[in-house]
Amino acid sequence: MSNTLELLNWRYATKKMRPDAIVPAEKLDIILESIRLSASSSGLQPYQVLVVTDDALKAQIRKVAWDQSQVTDCSHLLVFATWDNYTPERINMMFDLVNEQRGFKNEGWEAYRQKLLAYYPQRPAEQNFEHAARQAYIGLGSALIAAAEQEVDSTPMEGFEPEHVDRILGLAELGLKSVILLPLGYREAGADWLVDLKKVRRDSADFLINR
Repeated sequence: MSNTLELLNWRYATKKMRPDAIVPAEKLDIILESIRLSASSSGLQPYQVLVVTDDALKAQIRKVAWDQSQVTDCSHLLVFATWDNYTPERINMMFDLVNEQRGFKNEGWEAYRQKLLAYYPQRPAEQNFEHAARQAYIGLGSALIAAAEQEVDSTPMEGFEPEHVDRILGLAELGLKSVILLPLGYREAGADWLVDLKKVRRDSADFLINR
């Protein structure tokens, strides 16, 4: 078994974190960089990650996150926030960035830009937001794997009221909407009812379909 699989078996959705345990900067940087390097549709990267360490902000978020203790006990609270819409400005920003970083323009790439500009901005904003949210979940997957490889505990959370988190963090002014929370920290094994329970997943024979 590879080390990655061993660590994925080790990780679980931590229910109780040690509030005094801080994730080292070098480990956090690897997790964040893994998110930044994640795949996204058309390379648009239509979300951002807020790293919340302020105790007062975490306390406010906990109140609208079903009072889950990991929100305040974690070392760092990651908030995945997606674009509220695909606009021409945002699409052009990413295509221009590619051209700048690569140092040349490609005819096929520019034709693809025009295709996206003719497609996404014409769709309802809610449809575009939902598409952007799915891209954020790709980044979440990268974060969970990277955290496990750094032996940092994590708890992906959809159990919160996004509109209130958006207000607390001022996301509307940034054109963003929160979609998922990810507390990072270290388990308090003696107080976590889930820590020693067997990880249960469907058997490969029931999960994988070969054609």
